[in-house]
Amino acid sequence: MRQYDAIVIGAGNGGLTSALTIARHGKKVLLLERHNIPGGCATSFIRGRFEFEVALHQLSGMGSPEQPGPLRSALDELGVLNKLEFIEQHDLYRFIIPGVLDITLKANREELVNELQKRFPKEKESVRRFMDLVYEFSMQMIEGLYMRNPEFSKQKYPLYFKYAFKNAQEILDEYFTDPYLKAALSLYWGYTGVPPSRVPFGDLAIMLFAYIELKPYHLKGGSQALSNAIMDEYIRAGGEVRFNCEVKKIEVKNGSVLGVITEDGEMIGAKNVVSNASTVRTYIDMMDPENIPESQLKSFRTMTIGPSAFTVYLGLDCEPGEIGIREAATFITTEIDGDKAAATFKTLDNQGWCMLSCYNECGSAFAPAGTCQVAIVTLQYADPWYTVPAQHYYDVKYRYANAVVDLCNRAFPGLRDHIEEAEASTPLTHMRYLGHPGGSIYGQDQFAKDSHFFLSKRSPIQGLYFAGAWVGSGGFEPTLEAGCSAGRRVLAELAKQ
Repeated sequence: MRQYDAIVIGAGNGGLTSALTIARHGKKVLLLERHNIPGGCATSFIRGRFEFEVALHQLSGMGSPEQPGPLRSALDELGVLNKLEFIEQHDLYRFIIPGVLDITLKANREELVNELQKRFPKEKESVRRFMDLVYEFSMQMIEGLYMRNPEFSKQKYPLYFKYAFKNAQEILDEYFTDPYLKAALSLYWGYTGVPPSRVPFGDLAIMLFAYIELKPYHLKGGSQALSNAIMDEYIRAGGEVRFNCEVKKIEVKNGSVLGVITEDGEMIGAKNVVSNASTVRTYIDMMDPENIPESQLKSFRTMTIGPSAFTVYLGLDCEPGEIGIREAATFITTEIDGDKAAATFKTLDNQGWCMLSCYNECGSAFAPAGTCQVAIVTLQYADPWYTVPAQHYYDVKYRYANAVVDLCNRAFPGLRDHIEEAEASTPLTHMRYLGHPGGSIYGQDQFAKDSHFFLSKRSPIQGLYFAGAWVGSGGFEPTLEAGCSAGRRVLAELAKQ
Protein backbone atom coordinates (compact mmCIF):
# COMPACT_ATOMS: atom_id res chain seq x y z
CA MET A 1 0.00 0.00 0.00
CA ARG A 2 1.35 3.39 -1.01
CA GLN A 3 1.61 5.90 1.83
CA TYR A 4 1.39 9.70 1.69
CA ASP A 5 1.66 12.54 4.18
CA ALA A 6 -1.70 13.82 2.91
CA ILE A 7 -4.40 12.96 0.39
CA VAL A 8 -6.63 15.67 -1.06
CA ILE A 9 -10.05 14.68 -2.44
CA GLY A 10 -11.21 16.93 -5.28
CA ALA A 11 -9.36 19.45 -7.45
CA GLY A 12 -11.76 22.37 -7.05
CA ASN A 13 -10.54 25.70 -5.71
CA GLY A 14 -10.08 24.51 -2.13
CA GLY A 15 -8.56 21.19 -3.11
CA LEU A 16 -6.01 22.79 -5.42
CA THR A 17 -4.78 25.40 -2.96
CA SER A 18 -4.67 22.98 -0.03
CA ALA A 19 -2.68 20.43 -2.06
CA LEU A 20 -0.22 23.07 -3.26
CA THR A 21 0.17 24.56 0.23
CA ILE A 22 1.21 21.17 1.60
CA ALA A 23 3.38 20.16 -1.37
CA ARG A 24 5.36 23.42 -1.31
CA HIS A 25 6.63 22.43 2.13
CA GLY A 26 8.17 19.24 0.81
CA LYS A 27 5.43 16.86 1.93
CA LYS A 28 4.27 13.87 -0.07
CA VAL A 29 0.78 14.70 -1.37
CA LEU A 30 -1.69 12.88 -3.62
CA LEU A 31 -4.57 14.79 -5.24
CA LEU A 32 -7.50 12.67 -6.50
CA GLU A 33 -10.07 14.14 -8.93
CA ARG A 34 -13.11 12.37 -10.40
CA HIS A 35 -13.22 14.69 -13.47
CA ASN A 36 -10.60 14.83 -16.24
CA ILE A 37 -9.56 18.47 -15.64
CA PRO A 38 -8.81 20.54 -12.55
CA GLY A 39 -10.94 23.37 -11.27
CA GLY A 40 -14.45 22.24 -10.33
CA CYS A 41 -16.48 25.37 -11.10
CA ALA A 42 -13.25 27.15 -12.05
CA THR A 43 -13.17 25.73 -15.57
CA SER A 44 -14.16 26.51 -19.14
CA PHE A 45 -15.61 24.57 -22.08
CA ILE A 46 -15.77 25.05 -25.86
CA ARG A 47 -18.77 25.32 -28.17
CA GLY A 48 -18.11 26.27 -31.79
CA ARG A 49 -15.51 29.03 -31.87
CA PHE A 50 -16.19 30.17 -28.28
CA GLU A 51 -14.52 29.10 -25.04
CA PHE A 52 -17.07 29.67 -22.30
CA GLU A 53 -16.25 30.65 -18.73
CA VAL A 54 -18.23 28.40 -16.37
CA ALA A 55 -18.54 30.37 -13.15
CA LEU A 56 -16.22 33.31 -12.48
CA HIS A 57 -17.98 36.68 -12.59
CA GLN A 58 -16.11 38.99 -10.24
CA LEU A 59 -12.99 37.91 -8.37
CA SER A 60 -12.79 39.52 -4.94
CA GLY A 61 -9.90 40.02 -2.56
CA MET A 62 -7.24 40.89 -5.15
CA GLY A 63 -6.43 44.53 -4.57
CA SER A 64 -3.51 46.13 -6.37
CA PRO A 65 0.22 45.39 -6.22
CA GLU A 66 0.53 48.53 -4.08
CA GLN A 67 -2.44 47.58 -1.87
CA PRO A 68 -2.64 43.78 -2.07
CA GLY A 69 -5.76 42.05 -0.85
CA PRO A 70 -5.77 38.68 0.93
CA LEU A 71 -6.24 36.67 -2.26
CA ARG A 72 -3.41 38.42 -4.11
CA SER A 73 -1.15 37.71 -1.13
CA ALA A 74 -2.25 34.07 -1.01
CA LEU A 75 -1.64 33.51 -4.73
CA ASP A 76 1.77 35.18 -4.40
CA GLU A 77 2.66 32.90 -1.50
CA LEU A 78 1.61 29.90 -3.59
CA GLY A 79 3.94 30.99 -6.38
CA VAL A 80 1.27 31.44 -9.08
CA LEU A 81 0.59 35.19 -9.04
CA ASN A 82 3.22 36.04 -11.66
CA LYS A 83 1.86 33.34 -13.98
CA LEU A 84 -1.53 35.04 -14.34
CA GLU A 85 -2.76 38.33 -15.80
CA PHE A 86 -5.53 39.95 -13.79
CA ILE A 87 -7.89 42.57 -15.21
CA GLU A 88 -9.43 45.19 -12.94
CA GLN A 89 -13.11 46.04 -13.39
CA HIS A 90 -13.83 49.71 -12.69
CA ASP A 91 -17.56 49.21 -12.12
CA LEU A 92 -19.20 47.29 -9.32
CA TYR A 93 -22.17 46.58 -11.54
CA ARG A 94 -24.92 47.97 -13.70
CA PHE A 95 -28.46 47.53 -12.42
CA ILE A 96 -31.34 47.41 -14.91
CA ILE A 97 -35.06 47.15 -14.27
CA PRO A 98 -36.26 47.21 -17.89
CA GLY A 99 -38.19 50.40 -18.59
CA VAL A 100 -37.85 51.58 -14.97
CA LEU A 101 -34.25 52.02 -13.81
CA ASP A 102 -30.77 51.85 -15.32
CA ILE A 103 -27.90 52.79 -13.03
CA THR A 104 -24.19 51.95 -12.97
CA LEU A 105 -22.24 52.01 -9.72
CA LYS A 106 -18.48 52.54 -9.83
CA ALA A 107 -15.96 50.67 -7.70
CA ASN A 108 -15.10 53.95 -6.00
CA ARG A 109 -16.68 55.17 -2.78
CA GLU A 110 -17.17 58.82 -3.69
CA GLU A 111 -18.35 58.12 -7.23
CA LEU A 112 -20.82 55.54 -5.93
CA VAL A 113 -22.19 57.93 -3.30
CA ASN A 114 -22.45 60.79 -5.82
CA GLU A 115 -24.30 58.65 -8.35
CA LEU A 116 -26.80 57.37 -5.80
CA GLN A 117 -27.35 60.86 -4.41
CA LYS A 118 -27.97 62.17 -7.92
CA ARG A 119 -30.44 59.41 -8.74
CA PHE A 120 -32.17 59.42 -5.33
CA PRO A 121 -31.95 63.07 -4.18
CA LYS A 122 -34.57 62.69 -1.43
CA GLU A 123 -32.28 60.22 0.35
CA LYS A 124 -29.04 62.10 -0.20
CA GLU A 125 -27.96 62.21 3.43
CA SER A 126 -29.04 58.63 4.09
CA VAL A 127 -26.80 57.39 1.26
CA ARG A 128 -23.78 59.05 2.87
CA ARG A 129 -24.65 57.76 6.34
CA PHE A 130 -25.20 54.22 5.08
CA MET A 131 -21.85 54.08 3.29
CA ASP A 132 -20.17 55.50 6.41
CA LEU A 133 -21.73 52.61 8.36
CA VAL A 134 -20.55 50.06 5.77
CA TYR A 135 -16.98 51.35 6.01
CA GLU A 136 -16.83 51.77 9.78
CA PHE A 137 -18.39 48.36 10.34
CA SER A 138 -16.06 46.67 7.85
CA MET A 139 -12.96 48.21 9.39
CA GLN A 140 -14.01 46.96 12.81
CA MET A 141 -14.68 43.51 11.36
CA ILE A 142 -11.29 43.36 9.66
CA GLU A 143 -9.30 44.69 12.59
CA GLY A 144 -11.13 42.85 15.32
CA LEU A 145 -12.14 39.56 13.74
CA TYR A 146 -9.92 38.83 10.74
CA MET A 147 -6.74 40.25 12.29
CA ARG A 148 -7.56 38.42 15.54
CA ASN A 149 -7.15 41.41 17.82
CA PRO A 150 -6.84 40.05 21.39
CA GLU A 151 -8.88 43.04 22.56
CA PHE A 152 -11.81 42.10 20.32
CA SER A 153 -14.77 43.05 22.49
CA LYS A 154 -18.16 44.75 22.39
CA GLN A 155 -16.68 47.79 24.10
CA LYS A 156 -13.84 48.25 21.59
CA TYR A 157 -15.78 47.27 18.45
CA PRO A 158 -19.39 48.27 19.14
CA LEU A 159 -20.53 48.52 15.51
CA TYR A 160 -19.47 44.99 14.74
CA PHE A 161 -21.29 43.51 17.71
CA LYS A 162 -24.37 45.64 17.05
CA TYR A 163 -24.80 44.90 13.35
CA ALA A 164 -22.95 41.71 12.36
CA PHE A 165 -25.89 39.32 12.59
CA LYS A 166 -28.80 41.64 12.00
CA ASN A 167 -30.32 40.94 8.61
CA ALA A 168 -29.42 43.30 5.80
CA GLN A 169 -33.04 44.20 5.02
CA GLU A 170 -33.54 45.52 8.54
CA ILE A 171 -30.62 47.91 8.16
CA LEU A 172 -31.66 48.99 4.66
CA ASP A 173 -35.15 49.74 5.98
CA GLU A 174 -33.65 51.71 8.83
CA TYR A 175 -31.72 53.99 6.45
CA PHE A 176 -33.89 54.22 3.31
CA THR A 177 -37.50 54.46 2.13
CA ASP A 178 -37.08 54.09 -1.65
CA PRO A 179 -37.35 50.38 -2.59
CA TYR A 180 -35.27 50.86 -5.75
CA LEU A 181 -32.42 52.37 -3.76
CA LYS A 182 -32.54 49.47 -1.32
CA ALA A 183 -32.44 47.04 -4.22
CA ALA A 184 -29.52 48.84 -5.88
CA LEU A 185 -27.39 48.59 -2.74
CA SER A 186 -28.20 44.97 -1.89
CA LEU A 187 -27.64 43.17 -5.20
CA TYR A 188 -24.64 41.28 -3.88
CA TRP A 189 -27.03 39.11 -1.88
CA GLY A 190 -27.02 36.99 -5.03
CA TYR A 191 -23.40 36.10 -4.24
CA THR A 192 -24.59 34.36 -1.06
CA GLY A 193 -27.85 32.86 -2.33
CA VAL A 194 -29.74 34.29 0.64
CA PRO A 195 -32.13 37.28 0.20
CA PRO A 196 -31.61 40.54 2.16
CA SER A 197 -34.18 39.51 4.77
CA ARG A 198 -32.00 36.51 5.68
CA VAL A 199 -28.43 37.46 4.79
CA PRO A 200 -26.46 38.92 7.71
CA PHE A 201 -25.72 42.62 7.28
CA GLY A 202 -22.08 41.81 8.00
CA ASP A 203 -21.86 39.67 4.85
CA LEU A 204 -23.38 42.38 2.64
CA ALA A 205 -21.28 45.16 4.17
CA ILE A 206 -17.96 43.38 3.83
CA MET A 207 -18.71 42.49 0.20
CA LEU A 208 -19.53 46.10 -0.67
CA PHE A 209 -16.44 47.32 1.15
CA ALA A 210 -14.13 44.71 -0.39
CA TYR A 211 -15.31 45.20 -3.96
CA ILE A 212 -15.08 49.00 -3.66
CA GLU A 213 -11.68 49.11 -1.98
CA LEU A 214 -9.98 46.07 -3.52
CA LYS A 215 -11.95 46.20 -6.80
CA PRO A 216 -13.56 43.35 -8.72
CA TYR A 217 -11.23 41.47 -11.07
CA HIS A 218 -11.27 38.88 -13.81
CA LEU A 219 -8.26 37.25 -15.47
CA LYS A 220 -7.13 36.48 -18.97
CA GLY A 221 -7.90 32.93 -19.89
CA GLY A 222 -10.66 32.85 -17.29
CA SER A 223 -10.82 30.67 -14.21
CA GLN A 224 -9.40 27.68 -16.10
CA ALA A 225 -6.13 29.61 -16.37
CA LEU A 226 -6.09 29.95 -12.59
CA SER A 227 -6.81 26.25 -12.03
CA ASN A 228 -4.15 25.24 -14.55
CA ALA A 229 -1.55 27.55 -12.99
CA ILE A 230 -2.15 26.11 -9.52
CA MET A 231 -2.02 22.56 -10.86
CA ASP A 232 1.22 23.24 -12.76
CA GLU A 233 2.86 24.67 -9.64
CA TYR A 234 1.61 21.73 -7.58
CA ILE A 235 3.23 19.23 -9.95
CA ARG A 236 6.39 21.35 -10.02
CA ALA A 237 6.45 21.17 -6.21
CA GLY A 238 6.47 17.37 -6.38
CA GLY A 239 2.78 16.71 -5.87
CA GLU A 240 1.07 13.75 -7.52
CA VAL A 241 -2.36 13.87 -9.17
CA ARG A 242 -4.76 11.31 -10.60
CA PHE A 243 -7.67 12.44 -12.79
CA ASN A 244 -10.69 10.24 -13.56
CA CYS A 245 -10.15 8.75 -10.13
CA GLU A 246 -13.04 8.92 -7.68
CA VAL A 247 -12.66 8.27 -3.98
CA LYS A 248 -15.27 5.78 -2.85
CA LYS A 249 -14.36 5.49 0.81
CA ILE A 250 -12.35 7.12 3.58
CA GLU A 251 -10.92 4.48 5.88
CA VAL A 252 -11.34 5.33 9.57
CA LYS A 253 -10.31 3.33 12.64
CA ASN A 254 -10.76 4.33 16.27
CA GLY A 255 -11.70 7.86 15.27
CA SER A 256 -8.64 8.46 13.06
CA VAL A 257 -8.11 8.53 9.31
CA LEU A 258 -6.07 5.70 7.79
CA GLY A 259 -6.39 6.56 4.09
CA VAL A 260 -8.81 6.21 1.19
CA ILE A 261 -10.11 3.57 -1.20
CA THR A 262 -10.52 4.56 -4.86
CA GLU A 263 -13.27 3.46 -7.24
CA ASP A 264 -10.85 0.78 -8.52
CA GLY A 265 -10.59 -0.69 -5.04
CA GLU A 266 -7.04 0.53 -4.35
CA MET A 267 -6.26 1.37 -0.75
CA ILE A 268 -3.95 4.40 -0.37
CA GLY A 269 -2.63 5.27 3.07
CA ALA A 270 -2.46 8.71 4.72
CA LYS A 271 -3.08 9.97 8.23
CA ASN A 272 -4.28 13.29 6.85
CA VAL A 273 -7.10 13.70 4.32
CA VAL A 274 -8.45 17.02 3.04
CA SER A 275 -11.89 16.77 1.46
CA ASN A 276 -12.94 19.36 -1.11
CA ALA A 277 -16.19 17.42 -1.50
CA SER A 278 -19.28 18.44 0.43
CA THR A 279 -19.44 17.52 4.10
CA VAL A 280 -22.62 15.57 3.33
CA ARG A 281 -20.99 13.43 0.65
CA THR A 282 -17.79 13.02 2.66
CA TYR A 283 -19.54 11.59 5.69
CA ILE A 284 -22.61 9.88 4.26
CA ASP A 285 -21.19 8.44 1.03
CA MET A 286 -17.52 7.92 1.91
CA MET A 287 -17.69 6.49 5.43
CA ASP A 288 -19.09 3.45 7.15
CA PRO A 289 -22.09 4.47 9.29
CA GLU A 290 -20.42 3.53 12.56
CA ASN A 291 -17.60 6.00 11.88
CA ILE A 292 -19.81 9.06 11.29
CA PRO A 293 -19.73 11.33 14.38
CA GLU A 294 -23.18 11.86 15.90
CA SER A 295 -22.44 15.60 16.08
CA GLN A 296 -22.21 15.68 12.28
CA LEU A 297 -25.46 13.81 11.79
CA LYS A 298 -27.12 16.27 14.16
CA SER A 299 -25.78 19.25 12.21
CA PHE A 300 -27.10 17.81 8.94
CA ARG A 301 -30.60 17.67 10.42
CA THR A 302 -30.59 21.44 11.00
CA MET A 303 -29.11 22.62 7.70
CA THR A 304 -30.61 22.92 4.23
CA ILE A 305 -28.85 22.51 0.90
CA GLY A 306 -28.14 25.87 -0.76
CA PRO A 307 -29.01 26.93 -4.29
CA SER A 308 -27.37 25.80 -7.46
CA ALA A 309 -27.48 27.84 -10.65
CA PHE A 310 -29.11 27.92 -14.04
CA THR A 311 -26.72 29.47 -16.55
CA VAL A 312 -27.14 30.38 -20.20
CA TYR A 313 -23.89 30.71 -22.14
CA LEU A 314 -24.14 32.79 -25.32
CA GLY A 315 -21.66 33.46 -28.10
CA LEU A 316 -22.80 36.58 -29.97
CA ASP A 317 -21.75 37.55 -33.49
CA CYS A 318 -21.31 41.21 -32.56
CA GLU A 319 -19.30 43.49 -30.32
CA PRO A 320 -21.02 44.08 -26.96
CA GLY A 321 -21.44 47.81 -27.57
CA GLU A 322 -23.64 47.10 -30.58
CA ILE A 323 -26.42 45.94 -28.27
CA GLY A 324 -25.71 48.33 -25.40
CA ILE A 325 -23.53 46.16 -23.15
CA ARG A 326 -20.92 48.47 -21.61
CA GLU A 327 -20.13 46.87 -18.26
CA ALA A 328 -18.68 43.52 -17.26
CA ALA A 329 -21.43 42.79 -14.71
CA THR A 330 -25.11 43.67 -15.05
CA PHE A 331 -27.90 42.67 -12.69
CA ILE A 332 -31.28 42.55 -14.44
CA THR A 333 -34.53 42.16 -12.56
CA THR A 334 -38.25 42.73 -12.72
CA GLU A 335 -38.62 41.83 -9.03
CA ILE A 336 -36.97 44.07 -6.42
CA ASP A 337 -38.41 42.15 -3.45
CA GLY A 338 -35.60 39.77 -2.54
CA ASP A 339 -37.88 37.29 -0.81
CA LYS A 340 -40.14 37.02 -3.86
CA ALA A 341 -37.14 36.68 -6.18
CA ALA A 342 -35.62 33.98 -3.98
CA ALA A 343 -38.94 32.12 -3.86
CA THR A 344 -38.79 31.63 -7.64
CA PHE A 345 -35.45 29.85 -7.22
CA LYS A 346 -37.43 26.88 -5.92
CA THR A 347 -39.73 26.72 -8.95
CA LEU A 348 -39.54 26.37 -12.72
CA ASP A 349 -41.39 29.65 -13.15
CA ASN A 350 -39.96 32.27 -15.50
CA GLN A 351 -37.22 34.17 -13.74
CA GLY A 352 -37.36 37.86 -12.91
CA TRP A 353 -33.79 38.03 -11.59
CA CYS A 354 -30.43 37.32 -13.22
CA MET A 355 -26.87 38.53 -13.64
CA LEU A 356 -25.24 38.95 -17.05
CA SER A 357 -21.46 38.87 -17.34
CA CYS A 358 -19.76 40.04 -20.53
CA TYR A 359 -16.21 38.74 -20.61
CA ASN A 360 -15.19 41.02 -23.48
CA GLU A 361 -15.76 43.94 -21.13
CA CYS A 362 -13.37 42.29 -18.64
CA GLY A 363 -10.70 41.95 -21.33
CA SER A 364 -10.44 38.20 -20.79
CA ALA A 365 -9.96 37.61 -24.54
CA PHE A 366 -12.26 34.60 -24.79
CA ALA A 367 -14.21 35.69 -27.87
CA PRO A 368 -12.94 35.91 -31.47
CA ALA A 369 -12.60 39.35 -33.05
CA GLY A 370 -15.94 40.99 -33.80
CA THR A 371 -17.83 38.75 -31.37
CA CYS A 372 -18.52 38.60 -27.65
CA GLN A 373 -19.32 36.04 -24.99
CA VAL A 374 -21.87 36.47 -22.23
CA ALA A 375 -23.02 34.26 -19.37
CA ILE A 376 -26.43 34.80 -17.81
CA VAL A 377 -26.87 33.20 -14.41
CA THR A 378 -29.79 32.94 -12.06
CA LEU A 379 -29.85 30.98 -8.84
CA GLN A 380 -32.04 27.92 -8.60
CA TYR A 381 -32.51 24.98 -6.29
CA ALA A 382 -32.39 21.45 -7.68
CA ASP A 383 -35.70 20.38 -6.12
CA PRO A 384 -38.01 21.29 -9.02
CA TRP A 385 -35.67 19.60 -11.50
CA TYR A 386 -36.00 16.27 -9.68
CA THR A 387 -39.65 16.17 -10.74
CA VAL A 388 -38.96 16.64 -14.47
CA PRO A 389 -39.29 13.33 -16.37
CA ALA A 390 -36.12 12.42 -18.25
CA GLN A 391 -37.88 12.55 -21.61
CA HIS A 392 -38.96 16.17 -20.94
CA TYR A 393 -35.67 17.43 -19.49
CA TYR A 394 -34.32 19.15 -22.61
CA ASP A 395 -37.67 20.76 -23.43
CA VAL A 396 -37.94 22.19 -19.92
CA LYS A 397 -34.28 23.22 -19.90
CA TYR A 398 -34.45 25.22 -23.13
CA ARG A 399 -37.86 26.69 -22.37
CA TYR A 400 -36.39 28.00 -19.14
CA ALA A 401 -33.29 29.24 -20.97
CA ASN A 402 -35.49 31.10 -23.45
CA ALA A 403 -37.24 32.89 -20.59
CA VAL A 404 -33.88 34.00 -19.18
CA VAL A 405 -32.77 35.24 -22.60
CA ASP A 406 -36.08 37.10 -23.01
CA LEU A 407 -35.45 38.97 -19.76
CA CYS A 408 -31.97 40.01 -20.92
CA ASN A 409 -33.29 40.95 -24.35
CA ARG A 410 -35.56 43.46 -22.62
CA ALA A 411 -32.49 45.07 -21.08
CA PHE A 412 -30.38 44.77 -24.24
CA PRO A 413 -32.70 44.83 -27.28
CA GLY A 414 -31.25 42.87 -30.19
CA LEU A 415 -29.29 40.42 -28.04
CA ARG A 416 -31.40 37.47 -29.19
CA ASP A 417 -30.85 38.35 -32.87
CA HIS A 418 -27.07 38.00 -32.51
CA ILE A 419 -26.89 34.55 -30.89
CA GLU A 420 -24.42 32.31 -32.73
CA GLU A 421 -23.79 29.69 -30.03
CA ALA A 422 -25.90 28.82 -27.01
CA GLU A 423 -25.60 26.33 -24.17
CA ALA A 424 -27.33 26.03 -20.83
CA SER A 425 -26.59 24.32 -17.53
CA THR A 426 -29.09 23.37 -14.83
CA PRO A 427 -28.68 22.33 -11.19
CA LEU A 428 -28.54 18.75 -12.48
CA THR A 429 -25.52 19.72 -14.60
CA HIS A 430 -23.77 20.97 -11.46
CA MET A 431 -24.69 17.78 -9.63
CA ARG A 432 -23.08 15.76 -12.40
CA TYR A 433 -19.81 17.70 -12.58
CA LEU A 434 -19.37 18.82 -8.97
CA GLY A 435 -20.89 15.87 -7.15
CA HIS A 436 -22.49 18.24 -4.62
CA PRO A 437 -25.93 17.56 -3.17
CA GLY A 438 -28.44 19.58 -5.16
CA GLY A 439 -25.62 20.83 -7.36
CA SER A 440 -25.14 23.51 -4.70
CA ILE A 441 -22.58 26.18 -5.56
CA TYR A 442 -22.49 27.82 -2.10
CA GLY A 443 -22.71 24.76 0.13
CA GLN A 444 -25.58 24.80 2.60
CA ASP A 445 -27.92 27.79 2.70
CA GLN A 446 -25.74 30.63 3.98
CA PHE A 447 -27.92 31.59 6.93
CA ALA A 448 -26.11 33.14 9.87
CA LYS A 449 -26.32 29.95 11.95
CA ASP A 450 -24.61 27.97 9.17
CA SER A 451 -21.99 30.58 8.29
CA HIS A 452 -18.22 30.38 8.56
CA PHE A 453 -18.45 32.07 11.97
CA PHE A 454 -19.91 28.91 13.49
CA LEU A 455 -18.74 26.02 11.31
CA SER A 456 -15.55 24.12 12.06
CA LYS A 457 -13.24 23.36 9.14
CA ARG A 458 -11.84 20.40 11.04
CA SER A 459 -13.71 17.17 11.60
CA PRO A 460 -14.11 15.39 14.94
CA ILE A 461 -12.33 12.55 13.14
CA GLN A 462 -8.60 12.89 13.66
CA GLY A 463 -6.78 13.68 10.41
CA LEU A 464 -9.86 14.76 8.40
CA TYR A 465 -10.05 18.36 7.15
CA PHE A 466 -12.37 20.28 4.87
CA ALA A 467 -11.81 22.97 2.26
CA GLY A 468 -14.53 24.79 0.39
CA ALA A 469 -17.93 26.40 0.70
CA TRP A 470 -19.41 23.64 2.86
CA VAL A 471 -17.43 24.83 5.88
CA GLY A 472 -17.27 28.53 5.02
CA SER A 473 -18.46 31.06 2.50
CA GLY A 474 -19.11 30.40 -1.17
CA GLY A 475 -17.36 32.05 -4.08
CA PHE A 476 -13.85 32.04 -5.50
CA GLU A 477 -11.88 34.04 -2.93
CA PRO A 478 -13.34 32.26 0.14
CA THR A 479 -12.83 28.77 -1.27
CA LEU A 480 -9.31 29.45 -2.55
CA GLU A 481 -8.35 30.84 0.84
CA ALA A 482 -10.13 27.98 2.64
CA GLY A 483 -7.87 25.54 0.82
CA CYS A 484 -4.76 27.41 1.95
CA SER A 485 -6.06 27.38 5.52
CA ALA A 486 -6.74 23.63 5.42
CA GLY A 487 -3.26 23.04 4.03
CA ARG A 488 -1.69 25.00 6.88
CA ARG A 489 -3.61 22.97 9.46
CA VAL A 490 -2.33 19.76 7.88
CA LEU A 491 1.23 21.09 7.99
CA ALA A 492 0.82 21.97 11.65
CA GLU A 493 -0.36 18.43 12.38
CA LEU A 494 2.50 16.91 10.40
CA ALA A 495 4.94 19.02 12.39
CA LYS A 496 3.57 17.47 15.59
CA GLN A 497 3.90 13.97 14.14
